[in-house]
Amino acid sequence: MPLTLERDESRCVVRLEGQITLASATELKALLLEWLAAGTNLELDLERVEELGLTAMQLLWAAGREAERAGAAIACRMPEAVARTLGGAGFERLPGFSAALANQASEGSDG
Repeated sequence: MPLTLERDESRCVVRLEGQITLASATELKALLLEWLAAGTNLELDLERVEELGLTAMQLLWAAGREAERAGAAIACRMPEAVARTLGGAGFERLPGFSAALANQASEGSDG
């Protein structure tokens, strides 16, 4: 399954896989709403994402805003290609994603 959510008392882990496009938007929104309702921190795993569409980026942006309002933390793991896509689309200031984008940039400059 390309989208999954695992939850415990302190965090939710949302894993995305493959092509996360408009076709996945309803399912992604449902997982993000479930996380918000849980009132925990979010760990977002994008390591296996091959394509991240604009609608998915917008949903992640909205989740980041809600996390800030709720005082929840977002940690994110992503491959370099996804980091470039998010950064190129102007999402470098997104809570949780900015640290992941910075990590990708520093890892890219090391090599």
